[in-house]
Amino acid sequence: MMEKWAVVIGGGVNHRFGLYDMIMLKDNHVDYAGGISQALDAAVGYLQQTGKSLKIEIETRTLQEVREAVTHGHADRIMLDNMTIYEMCEAVKIIDGRSETEASGGITEETITEVAETGVDFISVGALTHSVQSLDMSLKAQITI
Repeated sequence: MMEKWAVVIGGGVNHRFGLYDMIMLKDNHVDYAGGISQALDAAVGYLQQTGKSLKIEIETRTLQEVREAVTHGHADRIMLDNMTIYEMCEAVKIIDGRSETEASGGITEETITEVAETGVDFISVGALTHSVQSLDMSLKAQITI
């Protein structure tokens, strides 16, 4: 919770607080399900079966996966994972506003402006929480009587 709070204090927005906020289909889920469409079908089925109303985000690694996610039509957000600037620009064109877009993977302070210029809706920077260096500090008190 402190890491999430620190992101907000620093001017960022937390993607989600836990698995209960949004369904996020990562690459391993896609692979396990047998592909983009199958993973989305499973997520939609789960939501129908449980009566839950959650957004679905799916991670894509290639422009072909982006096309498949757009064609399927149930992805509220399509994550463009570890794509080049060119691929992100192409993906944004393919998606054409039908889903939110999120750039993710290896984004640094040096590359974030170029990534933003691709037209993505969101930029995910995991280093904000998983690579932070904690400040080592303590409070010493001197007691005088």
